Amino acid sequence: MWRGIGMAVQGPGCRLLVPPPLLLLSLAVLTFPPPAVAQPPPAAFHAGHAASSLPATTAAPHTRYLLYDVNPPEGFNLRRDVYIRIASLLKTLLKSENWVLVLPPWGRLYHWQSPDILQVRIPWSEFFDLPNLNRNIPVIEYEQFLAESGGPFIEQIYVLQGYAEGWKEGTWEEKIDERPCIDQLMYSKDKHEYYRGWFWGYEETRGLNVSCLSVQGSASIVAPILLKNTSAQSVMLDRAENLLHDHYGGKDYWNTRRSMVFAKHLRVVGDEFRKRYLQSTDEGDRTHYKEDWTQMKVKMGTALGGPYLGVHLRRKDFIWGHREDVPSLQGAVKKIRSLLEMHKLEKVFVATDAVEEEIELLKKILPEMVRFEPSWEELELYKDGGLAVIDQWICAHARYFIGTSVSTFSFRIHEEREILGFDPKTTYNRFCGEKERNCEQPTHWKIVY
Repeated sequence: MWRGIGMAVQGPGCRLLVPPPLLLLSLAVLTFPPPAVAQPPPAAFHAGHAASSLPATTAAPHTRYLLYDVNPPEGFNLRRDVYIRIASLLKTLLKSENWVLVLPPWGRLYHWQSPDILQVRIPWSEFFDLPNLNRNIPVIEYEQFLAESGGPFIEQIYVLQGYAEGWKEGTWEEKIDERPCIDQLMYSKDKHEYYRGWFWGYEETRGLNVSCLSVQGSASIVAPILLKNTSAQSVMLDRAENLLHDHYGGKDYWNTRRSMVFAKHLRVVGDEFRKRYLQSTDEGDRTHYKEDWTQMKVKMGTALGGPYLGVHLRRKDFIWGHREDVPSLQGAVKKIRSLLEMHKLEKVFVATDAVEEEIELLKKILPEMVRFEPSWEELELYKDGGLAVIDQWICAHARYFIGTSVSTFSFRIHEEREILGFDPKTTYNRFCGEKERNCEQPTHWKIVY
């Protein structure tokens, strides 16, 4: 068991190809159960269909692969936060060994509800710029992992969980132990004794070993387990949201966050929309952007923003939960009108998950509202995740932004505006509920270079 005392702060030349196993093994597994120690997968399962279109590639000598997944109900923007935690863990591992982070394909998220669109097995390059991610840590897409590792097999899966006895009050203690699984595993064994699971929609993927780790602490607490307790070449951490940030808001946090540059094709769509409908350009708004995040360092307060108000109005599950800090539509519109008058603006860009009836009501009571409403072709091309990115990009360039309480969608806009160099007073703002007594505004997490 690994332990350490700390404080929790909360807010992810020669190259070697894994040789294929003997063909006899594929026959043997039909007759004999596999031994306790995991063996190479049968040849019949090698080279999953999803990787067939990729050129044969090899990995650097002794490369180990770190994969991860998150609790299925968690949304796009929380998952982006988990990536920052895992990136911190990878940096710790890289101090000892050659590791690569395998990016978990996107899909089947709660908020992605557009009908008749296949939204699984989506690579990160659909939403983010991979060269920029690689300037921070080594990352590859899942299909590249399939091509490099020799097939759709993950040698060791650790399911992260809390402690059955819970956390006892007193000094916070970081700890990690291999423990019996508390909840029923989301994996089942097939006739060959391999583990099947969701695996981001890649049905051909199998796990060789699954065990549970109780964890209480920051991401890098897992490093000793990965370095000393297992020699598996590929290791997956499931339920990775159970790990906390190593140093939330510090230089390492911001380096990873800054590296998460949106895919250029989505930024171009957002920029064209700003120019056409909001009279907003980088020149006029003082929001010049460098393609390489390592070259972008902007002084706070230099960005002006476009001549419009940016709004994120979260609805659906936030109002279903009867949150006191979420306003009614009428209350939100009253605040929007006040801000438009205060900042002498005539247009408001609204990003919202409101249902169609609420959208129609907003159009009536807030005719100044501008929204990015995609055509069917655009929706199919950019998908719900891409539309969220476009909305966030447009909100990030507004003269003034106001978001929704404790929404990770709003949090990510805060960070984007911080990177662009906006005055914090124009960024860290939220709506208040009509019955809310103490409407505390969001904390300013200052960028660190």
